[in-house]
Amino acid sequence: MNIKEAKEQIKNAMTAYFSKNDLGRYIIPIERQRPVFLMGPPGIGKTAIMEQIAQELGVAIVTYSMTHHTRQSALGLPFIIKRKYEDQEFEVSEYTMSEIISSIYEVMEKTKKKEGILFLDEINCVSETLSPVMLQFLQYKIFGRHRVPEGWIVVTAGNPPEYNNSVREFDIVTWDRLKRIDVEPDYNVWKEYAYKVGVHPAIFTYLQIKKDNFYKVETTVGGKSFATARGWDDLSQMIYLYEINNIVIDEKLIIQYLQEKVIAKDFAIYYDLFNKYKSDYQVLNILKGNASDTIKKRAASAKFDERLSLLGLILDAITVELRDVIETEELMIDYLNIIKSFKFSLGNSKDSPIKIIKDIIKKEEEAFDIEKKAGSLSKIAENQKLRLIKTLYDLIPILENISEREESFDKLKENFEEKAKSFKDNTKYASEKLSNVFDFCEEVFSEGQEILVLVTELTINYYCAKFIARYGCSKYFAHNKELLFYERQTKIIAELENTELALQ
Repeated sequence: MNIKEAKEQIKNAMTAYFSKNDLGRYIIPIERQRPVFLMGPPGIGKTAIMEQIAQELGVAIVTYSMTHHTRQSALGLPFIIKRKYEDQEFEVSEYTMSEIISSIYEVMEKTKKKEGILFLDEINCVSETLSPVMLQFLQYKIFGRHRVPEGWIVVTAGNPPEYNNSVREFDIVTWDRLKRIDVEPDYNVWKEYAYKVGVHPAIFTYLQIKKDNFYKVETTVGGKSFATARGWDDLSQMIYLYEINNIVIDEKLIIQYLQEKVIAKDFAIYYDLFNKYKSDYQVLNILKGNASDTIKKRAASAKFDERLSLLGLILDAITVELRDVIETEELMIDYLNIIKSFKFSLGNSKDSPIKIIKDIIKKEEEAFDIEKKAGSLSKIAENQKLRLIKTLYDLIPILENISEREESFDKLKENFEEKAKSFKDNTKYASEKLSNVFDFCEEVFSEGQEILVLVTELTINYYCAKFIARYGCSKYFAHNKELLFYERQTKIIAELENTELALQ
């Protein structure tokens, strides 16, 4: 199965394992909870989906790579204690608490979260001395004399032997204690994730043309040659940073991430071509509805590969606009709740307005710190929290010289209304730009497959789909229905339409 299906399977298992009866006890006791074993090639997102699951379930996560562990670090160090049996004293070996188990208790103490996921990566690469200990752990969730705390679920992962020379084949006894899920790389699934995290458009359009280069592992006379999902993702981040700092992006950089010479060289050539298209087509003018006749004629007569590159540039530009609206909307919802909390505190506390807002900021920072320590914050959620905290700090100068309680609330309300007006204006402009994209494509690509590609990409793009669900786009829906995507998109919209923003 692909990584998206695997995530759903694991999340369902976690939900079942976390289920309690009417006495508040876990229905499946910890020793009967089969650890999940996620088997798949490197760099396809196994660790990433576990972090996503922890966030979505609101539980903590502790992650360890078992490659680095010895018997002592996993089991604990031995020490001698004295015990009496039938009036005779004996020296007996005991073990200190495992580093892994103690880490769980530390996270529980810091975050106050009593439920979580213990994710053990590369578990089929453990040392020979640790193998017997792991068998006991997989069955009873015990290292030495110390058990994984109740409420913590074990998930493991590993690579097939063809990808890792350190892999040890499990016997049937071990496999019979695991809930095994096999995962294969899937470009279309990765693309949904990549849209959400903002992978560079040059990578998108290149892989759209050459999907076979998304994931490739080969054995050559010079050793392993490979390109992985992780490689493309990490390369994307570096391309953005190099572009910001005006550093040349060439084959020497690319091959550091795509360790397959042919693919690295091919993408280096494409990247230069992509930048030429970016300069030639002036995409921002297309979004503004000001594309020149020269650009329209060139796009209409371009080969399909160039058209796909242009669509990639257009989709990237419109995604930036729509993403900003969605992120601002979420910030406004959080901000509105803060203002309500501020108003409540004004009526139920004798503290000054400035102290109330500082207490709110402190509470938000503490909550952020707890979620971060729990490992259950995605990068997107982390940035959203930081944006909110920064917005709250901007309120301090507004309230610093105000002692009147009613005036302080009026100032915050006024500040919110200004932001709300700006938000509405930006939403309107973003809607116009999305319509302009369709106008351009309808005029230039009236007889090609480009409209199909455009609608398909908008449908799977998290921010675009969410924007359309919230604010609509008549041209999108017209083409959507015409291309028989209507039922699918209706389902997506139903899933995304789960929040309301009151700006009145």
